[in-house]
Amino acid sequence: MTEKKKTIYVIGHKNPDTDSICSAIALAALKNELASRGEPLALSASYSDGLPEDVCFVPARAGHLNNETRYVLDRFGFEKPKYLQDARTQVQDIDYSRSPSVEGEISLLAAWRIMRDVKKSTLAVTDASGAVCGVITTSDIAKSYMSVFDNEILAKAQTPYRNIIETLEGELVEGEPAGAVTTGRVLIGAGATESMRQRLKAGDVVILGNRYEAQLSAIEQQASMIIACEGAPVSRTIRKIASESGCAVISTPYDTYAVARMINQSVPIRHFMTPDPCSFDKTAYMDDIRGTMTHERYRDFPITDREGRYDGMISRRNLIDMASKQFILVDHNEIGQAVAGIQEAEILEIVDHHKLGTIETVKPVIVRNRPVGCTATIITQMYDENDVEISPQIAGILCSAIISDTLLFRSPTCTPLDEDTARRLAEVAGIDPESYAVDMFSAGSDFGSKTDEEIFYQDFKKFIAGDTSFGVGQITSMNEEELCRIRDRMQPFLEQVRQKEGADMVFFLMTNILTENSWMLCAGQEAAETAEAGFGPADKDGNFLLEGVVSRKKQFVPILMEQLMA
Repeated sequence: MTEKKKTIYVIGHKNPDTDSICSAIALAALKNELASRGEPLALSASYSDGLPEDVCFVPARAGHLNNETRYVLDRFGFEKPKYLQDARTQVQDIDYSRSPSVEGEISLLAAWRIMRDVKKSTLAVTDASGAVCGVITTSDIAKSYMSVFDNEILAKAQTPYRNIIETLEGELVEGEPAGAVTTGRVLIGAGATESMRQRLKAGDVVILGNRYEAQLSAIEQQASMIIACEGAPVSRTIRKIASESGCAVISTPYDTYAVARMINQSVPIRHFMTPDPCSFDKTAYMDDIRGTMTHERYRDFPITDREGRYDGMISRRNLIDMASKQFILVDHNEIGQAVAGIQEAEILEIVDHHKLGTIETVKPVIVRNRPVGCTATIITQMYDENDVEISPQIAGILCSAIISDTLLFRSPTCTPLDEDTARRLAEVAGIDPESYAVDMFSAGSDFGSKTDEEIFYQDFKKFIAGDTSFGVGQITSMNEEELCRIRDRMQPFLEQVRQKEGADMVFFLMTNILTENSWMLCAGQEAAETAEAGFGPADKDGNFLLEGVVSRKKQFVPILMEQLMA
């Protein structure tokens, strides 16, 4: 089995926009290319000597894609990144054992041999569909030997003939191969024939030698099975009579003493296993299962896949050896914008174009932060610096991200480097920036069929100013009438958002790319007063028209921060 590669996720912020998604995809591709070259690319103190050979960079997302981003990915042939709701370590992130499972019908001896071969003290027991129905441990097998004095154990466990044959290394001389012991006791047919007749009852299993009279007597007494020891021959007459009487006959090379000691090892493990054990889905978070693992009597627990089939075993030792998930953050560095549980993960690198925020790391990390209009501009620089050729597909998504974040170079956040980079990428991708932007923005501003929640959370971020928390959502469109329709329906929804997010204030910008103006809605105590202090009074209908404001990052949030911190 090939060794599982170490995964490093490249992920953007919650409620991702086009830059967040496209930059994650492009940066993951760059890192994988450098890793394939064996480049000594140090990400943090965790990899101070360079990357291990078995590392894989995977683009991820912390939210659902908006229509604009979907259009971009479809246009250039990319799958949507893996969705991560939480950055905490999951069972599937752990290098748990892929030890085999066993069927409940196998013998105790067979189970012990498997445990010995795979060096495991616990085996999962599965049914025909692969679902876990029990676990068997070495302790369970040891306890089974305490049943050595229970001479009805084979019948109680409905022991298959094949288990007895396998355990005794015998041969079925007569009987149905698929049969099982369902009645009676296990007896040793020693002594005089008359004495055996007095002790033997119908349905018993009798361990015998090579005496013809004893074999015949056991069959006449309606034994369900006779076991001929030391390879004793079984005559045709005995076989014929046994067949007519429905008595199974097994021949084994072991002597009577050995057979008496070994036969209980043929009992199927389902009789001694722990049924319906505690098991965990491979997507479960380690924090959530830790308590259960420490309190159950057994140390190893079955893992199941999404279909409920057995996938491996996780042990308490894994809790000690557990490593956190590792991440590269793009297009954000605020804790409130990061995927849930990021505090429990290890951050290796940050690539961003926003102000430095509240992300804290345990170890030193590489932070690349440039005052440009888009993270994709920085990613493009990284391709250039490492002399990695940018494919038309990667160029397409990087160019799309810059066009989106800079509103086709109209945003005050746009720098000459952003525009120069976007136009160079457009040539590689084979697109015209202006005409492509119309198609991309049109795809993203098709709000007619969307719910209020889908519209609001298309691009939403949370911020903190002193003791005040606030959120800002933004949409862009080239259609003023559409923005006015959305403005009229969204105001009542903002209070729901504020309560859901636990924010003091919520603001919503509806930006017209063509006129370079934004309508603004708000909710929360003193939200309107704060907006009025920063941007001027609302109109007679209570609506705020922010002329010349198109950038949340540079023209809106800083002014709110200034008012809230005053």
